Amino acid sequence: METVLLKVNPDCIQSGILLPAAASLQSGDLVAFPTETVYGLGASYRNEPALRRIFETKGRPGDNPLIVHIWNPNQLDELVLEIDPKFEKLIAAFWPGPLTLVFPKQATVSPLVTAGLTTVAVRMPSHPVARELLRLTAIPVAAPSANLSGKPSPTRGEHVMADFNGKIPWIIDAGPCNAGIESTVLMLDAGKPLILRPGSVTREMLEEVLQETVAVSNGEAQRPSAPGMKYRHYAPKAPVVLVEGPKEAIVRKINELLQEDRLQKKVVVIGSAENLTKYHTKLVLDLGSEQNLELAAMRLYDLLRACDELGADQILIEGVDQKGIGAALTNRLHKASGGNVIDVS
Repeated sequence: METVLLKVNPDCIQSGILLPAAASLQSGDLVAFPTETVYGLGASYRNEPALRRIFETKGRPGDNPLIVHIWNPNQLDELVLEIDPKFEKLIAAFWPGPLTLVFPKQATVSPLVTAGLTTVAVRMPSHPVARELLRLTAIPVAAPSANLSGKPSPTRGEHVMADFNGKIPWIIDAGPCNAGIESTVLMLDAGKPLILRPGSVTREMLEEVLQETVAVSNGEAQRPSAPGMKYRHYAPKAPVVLVEGPKEAIVRKINELLQEDRLQKKVVVIGSAENLTKYHTKLVLDLGSEQNLELAAMRLYDLLRACDELGADQILIEGVDQKGIGAALTNRLHKASGGNVIDVS
């Protein structure tokens, strides 16, 4: 299969440039497209053969549900049974944006989308290219991240090309994603808000709108209600060790590990800008300032993929403050490390 790479300027979308890709979605093809979080691999939520191809192309487990993307809240009517007043508040506050809500589903929504659950996860992205593509398609689009299952999510068009060139007909490249990590996923559990996957819409932001406590899932569901809950995700080829605790102790521990692993071919450190010169190796990648975790979130997957390109044998990563978006960043780091975490507190 020949893959068409369509480059689009998100600040000035040429009239009609997305029409062929929208027609391809309508006819049952897969299209990779940018969102503000990560790139998605989309198919019409109505087309079961296309939905199956998403799972086959990614190597994605069938019990891992998909998120349905819409461009207008009116499209919820064909997807969900009811909208709780709490969700109405969140939609008003955060849509379009990186918040996915889990609703009771209409019977017509395929179990391939929901992994057989009675709920469906829906979001309305804010990326202008995603919004225009969804508007032209006029059908809700089911889309997980556009990467091989388990690998770091794609935040650039070239990441998608690396995984899927020759495997899907369309890749829309609109440059880097602004958020860089997947959307926050929230459901109501017996009427109480519960974050299933943290993201850049933080717990604190949700609590401010809802005026109540928002709980966070421990992520150990046997049957996941949202993507990213059960399986190892976001992982580069090399094993990852995450070191958490006070920054000075983290630096000491990583330098100890570097000394222990001095005979390894390549050990790469991913650290904060403040600590880059403190590590006893030249193979240090800049995650950004400790004071700007939004930038760290935007850079994370790009840096993990860079480690693959460098041929790393092992990756050592500084832990981050877990307040605000740091909670989402820590979630992704724990997933990438497969739980291989050293706490030096």
